Order: sequence, then C-alpha cells, then structure tokens
Amino acid sequence: MTAPIKVILVDDHAIVRAGFRMLLSTEDSIEVIAETDRGEAAWQLYVDHRPDVMVMDLSMPGIGGLESIRRICNKDSNAKILAFSVHDEMLYVNRAMNAGAKGYISKNSAPSILIEAIQKIAMGGLYIEAAFLKDNGDQTPETDYKAIIESLSAREFDVFLLLAKGFTGHKIAEELCLGYKTVANYGTQIRSKLKVSSVAELAHIAIVSGVMKS
Repeated sequence: MTAPIKVILVDDHAIVRAGFRMLLSTEDSIEVIAETDRGEAAWQLYVDHRPDVMVMDLSMPGIGGLESIRRICNKDSNAKILAFSVHDEMLYVNRAMNAGAKGYISKNSAPSILIEAIQKIAMGGLYIEAAFLKDNGDQTPETDYKAIIESLSAREFDVFLLLAKGFTGHKIAEELCLGYKTVANYGTQIRSKLKVSSVAELAHIAIVSGVMKS
C-alpha cells in the first residue's frame, strides 16, 4: 500500500484549518500531520515533520505567507508548497510562484481542486488553478507560443522547461552543469522571446503549448 501524502496546513484561521483537515480526511491518499497559524512556525514544523506538501495561506499576521514560502524554499530548494489565498489576481500567483511555491489555488475553488493540487505537487508537478490560466486578449495566442518554443535552441528549451517547473537558477545550473550566470542569461533571453516576466507565466505557456501537463 502506498504511503499517504504528508501535509502541513498553515493558516491563521482555526476554522479554515479545521475545514481543510476534515476535507482531506476523506481522501485516503492524504494525511494532515501538523498545522500552525503562523508563518514564523512553518519552518520549524517543516524541519520536524518533513511534509510532502505544505499548504500555505498568503494572508497571515507576522511575516505572512509569501515571506514564509521564500524562507523555506531558500533553505530547502526541494520544498513543495501550495499557496492558497482569497486573492484571485494573477499578481499574487506570480509573486507566490517567484517566491518558490509549486502551486496556487484560490480559497473560492471547489474542494476537489485542493486535493488535486496536493496530489499533483506531491508527484513533483506544478499546479496553477485553471481559472488563472485562461488566455486574455493581450496574451500571445497559443500557436505563437508553440512557434517561439520551437525556435528555442536545445539548451534554451532545457532551461525553459526547468524554469516552468519551478526550478531556481542555481538548481538549473546544477542540473544542467552550467554556470549560474549562463543560466540567468538563458532565462533572460527566454522571457524576452516569450514576452513574460514570471515563473507562473512560463508555466502557463508550457501548459497551454502542450510541453508540460497541468
């Protein structure tokens, strides 16, 4: 029997944590092993329990969710954190993903979305709620994405995929045996060609162009 996915909940509202804990208890593949109401306590809980996925609210007293995500991911680049928030603007998605989160969902999303997101992130994927991935009028059409991606050099494509998966520049340098500055230059070129500025946007393009599953 496969071991359940170990989850830590971080939210300053006890009733929200209780609701999520009750929801996740209905799923045999997921087990909530700890929870806290403060970002300041999240790192110690992470060290003590080594969860498969940490579910992090963004709006909390103290250092807040974004800074908590940043601190944990700076200390452990393999940390898998799902950001969830009342904010449904792309700005927050971008900030959370740039801080190191592996996914983002809205607190207004269907209960099944939380379970799906946790399972996907635990398997090493990224998860951005579909509502945030809908094209709007000023975005490049999907066909253009494909054409640009096809024009990338082999090394640019490698870097693009790893960036889209949420790898940091240092992690990509290690993975591809390149210098960090070289990776940074590739990243700049790729973002320029695709006319984006964030990890979330790269993940979006990778998903809608079919080179990475959502």
